[in-house]
Amino acid sequence: MPGDPYVRFRSLDGSHPLRAALPEGCVTYPARRVSDARIAWFNFALAREMGLIPKGHLDRMDDGLRDAILDTFAIRIVNEWDVANRTPIPVDAWKTGRYMATRYLQLQHPGRQGRTSGDGRSVWIGCIDGPDGAWDVSACGTGVTALCPATAATRRFQRTGGRSVSYGCGTASLQEGFAAAVMSETLHRNGIATERVLAILDVGHGFAINVRAGRNLLRPAHFMTWSKRRDADAVARLARYHAERSGVAPADLADAIASEFARAAATFESEYLFVWLDWDGDNILMDGGILDYGSVRQFGLYHRDYRYDDDQRWSTTLPEQWRKARHVVQNFAQIRDLATTGRAKPLEAYRRDRAVRRFEGELADWRLRLLLRRVGFPHDLAEALLARERKKVERFGAAHRWFEHARSAKGLRRVEDGITRNAIYSTRDLLRELPRRYLAGESTVPAQEFLDLAASTYASRAERVATASRTRRATRFQKTYFDLVQAAAAIARVPARDVLFEVAARSAIINRWARITGDAAVHVAARLARMSRRLGPDATWALLVRFVEEHVTSPERRTRPAFGSRAPIDLKRVFDAMVADVEHFRYGL
Repeated sequence: MPGDPYVRFRSLDGSHPLRAALPEGCVTYPARRVSDARIAWFNFALAREMGLIPKGHLDRMDDGLRDAILDTFAIRIVNEWDVANRTPIPVDAWKTGRYMATRYLQLQHPGRQGRTSGDGRSVWIGCIDGPDGAWDVSACGTGVTALCPATAATRRFQRTGGRSVSYGCGTASLQEGFAAAVMSETLHRNGIATERVLAILDVGHGFAINVRAGRNLLRPAHFMTWSKRRDADAVARLARYHAERSGVAPADLADAIASEFARAAATFESEYLFVWLDWDGDNILMDGGILDYGSVRQFGLYHRDYRYDDDQRWSTTLPEQWRKARHVVQNFAQIRDLATTGRAKPLEAYRRDRAVRRFEGELADWRLRLLLRRVGFPHDLAEALLARERKKVERFGAAHRWFEHARSAKGLRRVEDGITRNAIYSTRDLLRELPRRYLAGESTVPAQEFLDLAASTYASRAERVATASRTRRATRFQKTYFDLVQAAAAIARVPARDVLFEVAARSAIINRWARITGDAAVHVAARLARMSRRLGPDATWALLVRFVEEHVTSPERRTRPAFGSRAPIDLKRVFDAMVADVEHFRYGL
């Protein structure tokens, strides 16, 4: 109708330009409305950014917006099992559009060519042109598709909601949606590329439809399902589609992937983010952005030996992720040739391709750049240090790395979802506390006090003792730290104490005492899932926004919004409990 502020929701009807570009790259489904869904959470800020709601729209749900959200996203596909078993569907429940599940390579499936794999419990809702570019929208928990691992394993179509086969239910949970919202909004506010949660719809009994959005939801795995078959025509069409969305020409594809994945791999290491980055490029976007938060963990320490137990195989570890990223780049060197010439050499021939070499060089730069950021140097000063005093940065990096990577002598242990060997020192605590001590007048922190600052709750009594070796390490850490401060002071032409003041202020935010971890996100999400019905979508949105802003660790991005006066219950009490969850699990997985 004229003047309808929510008219743009109507364009999200299952149609998408990817289906036209590569029709064999998807399986399409009709869908039915889910009549008993309610809105548990809605991302007002993202909706404004996408142009789904007017720029001046309040963070408040009204009847028109509620109807638009439910009519657009509260759907369940009518799949092959429904057709075979003649599932009764009321005539007025049918949606008019068809929704696609896309094909992409997955290691859970038999073979290495992606013939049976792809979106197993998600469909793409559509594509919308926002004020500053296009957005893709998908929804998880909309029913089981023919591309789920269970269909490949059993060679039978699955019933939505079935629990007899792993990866075959087609559903998503309310807690899963809130965990993804908490993690993705926190990472986004900290400048880390990620898909974001647009809406969480509660469909009862703990289940949900979780709606996600991103600038381009294409994954490297979308390309690999065709490159592994040497289908040059499909690869070329997909590359042209990607060029239209990203501006990256097919000839430049491998170089772009090299740069994006160098940044991403270094960021995952620096932020202790486990994303199960593997060679198939399944759990990551083309720009290195994070998706599928069910397999993402944020650690409080560098738990370098953690592996996720995924039924029949173990995941990668934190230090293995960069090698997987390099292998993705190697694959895209081959994909570049397929897309531009129609031919490609064997994958091994691209091991030292220019794109791979570019990845390795930029990865080294990003590791040092992010280390300087963690110390607390502002961007311009960090870049100057990297350009003029790289050797000093590298020497500090080596001293820092010894403490960051130190592991418990107790060895491997089981955790709820896998195995790990605990890290024992927190270099974030060191980087936060040392400049304060220096500004208070200490020229050097004694080794035993240094270890007391660094030791985590996982460190044993013996691992806290200042042995001769650890004393040398502590001395080396502080000397190379001071070398950087003095070099920065020389570059900025200010006293070293002025640099320490700025570093201390920034480090207090960057290396805050309690940073959100995967364990904390699970507990925070469980709390939100329990409270969401009582809170309602407006208060739940306000609560999550305030919580996320509390955990922004980028000084340039940090704000402190207040709670609104319309909250139906004491949000401060719930907020404090969520913060307590983060503090309790600050060293965890």
